[in-house]
Amino acid sequence: MTPEIAVDLVTGALQVVMLLVLVLVVPGLVMGLIVALFQAATQINEQTLSFLPRLLVTLLAVILAGHWMTGYLMDYCVSVFRRAAVLVG
Repeated sequence: MTPEIAVDLVTGALQVVMLLVLVLVVPGLVMGLIVALFQAATQINEQTLSFLPRLLVTLLAVILAGHWMTGYLMDYCVSVFRRAAVLVG
């Protein structure tokens, strides 16, 4: 295995991880911003008010995007195994 192939594999893996994390984190960040603006406007400082909506939005993102995320990760794993077979054989 050459260094170029190793760097290519690591780069692809990091891209997959960043994309999958982005799909889960961004909705929670947006909901956190909305709740923070609501809390600042009403001066309500309740901890559960900031935690529960972010949790629900993250769970909803997992439910809605879970099938796509699993398929994307499986496709990446298949492509890595195919490339490994080409390198070995």
